[in-house]
This record gives sequence, structure tokens and C-alpha cells, in this order.
Amino acid sequence: MTHVLRELRWWDIEPVLELEKELFPDDAWSRGMFWSELAHARGPGASRRYVAAVESTGEGECIVGYAGLAAVGGLGDVQTIAVAADRQGTGLGSALLTDLLRHATAFECTEVLLEVRVDNNRAQKLYERFGFEPIGFRRGYYQPGNVDALVMRLTDPSTATASEAPFGEDSVQGTETHG
Repeated sequence: MTHVLRELRWWDIEPVLELEKELFPDDAWSRGMFWSELAHARGPGASRRYVAAVESTGEGECIVGYAGLAAVGGLGDVQTIAVAADRQGTGLGSALLTDLLRHATAFECTEVLLEVRVDNNRAQKLYERFGFEPIGFRRGYYQPGNVDALVMRLTDPSTATASEAPFGEDSVQGTETHG
């Protein structure tokens, strides 16, 4: 199946919450968190980009991934990237990240930051392919479990393109900021 990327809207929150709980059972975002983020994603003062990856089914469409970016004062922050378990390794993570970086450029961001679990090597490899570099740690950032976050930075998102990787390495489960 092929996916289409489109702006995440309020009517997508319920299916996104289902995927969120499946992928991040211990620290899933709440309905209110998504509502709050989407409130800043439209209009002249928009500072967020949230995108859904959808597939058409015989009964409509199914959300198989989503991602979000916050942009303030020239700095972008990847808030979340999530890909359904059965769609990991298909290039969907790259497509979502590419969309966020295009919008970071449109928001005039000169750099983009993200946090990723230190034990999520596959996601780290995806980010490295786009030019993100490790710059530090946030100790005990992911709860429960007290798991550290690796902080990564991309300078000049306007020039970011993913280097080639073997099929299957693009299987990002997610990176989340719950700060």
C-alpha cells in the first residue's frame, strides 16, 4: 500500500491516540496535548506542523504514521514521529521527517533539535542519515523507566536530505518530547 501525507487535523486525534497508545504505552500523549499542538498549527501565527500518513482502505482511510514540529525564533523542535509497527521499514519515517524539515525551512528555522531514546538505535540512524548530530543527553527524560534521551541537532534544515540506507533501516518507532 502507498501512503499520502497530509496535514493532521482535529478529526484525526482519535485514530492518532490509538496509534500513540500502541507505540508509546508508557508515555503516550493525551488528547489535550494533541489539541493544544494543533491549535498552533494553522493561521497567520502558526508555529507548528503536524502531518499524518494515511492509506486508503475499502472503508475510508487509515492513519499509519504521524509527526509534529514546533518552530519558534529560528529553532525547530521535532515533537514526535511515529510509524505503525507493521509499516516500519517502508520509508515512511523518512517521508515524515522530510515533510517536517521542509516546514522547518518554511518557518525559517536555522537549526532543528530532537530527543530520542538512547536505546532507540534505529531512529538514531534515521536522524543521522538526515545530518542530525548528537549534542548531549537529558538524564531520565523518558518515564517511566528513567531512560535517558539523546539530544540531536541539525544545522540548516534547508540542505538536509537523507543519505541512502538499506531497506528496513528506516523503521523509526518514534521520538517524543513530553516536556
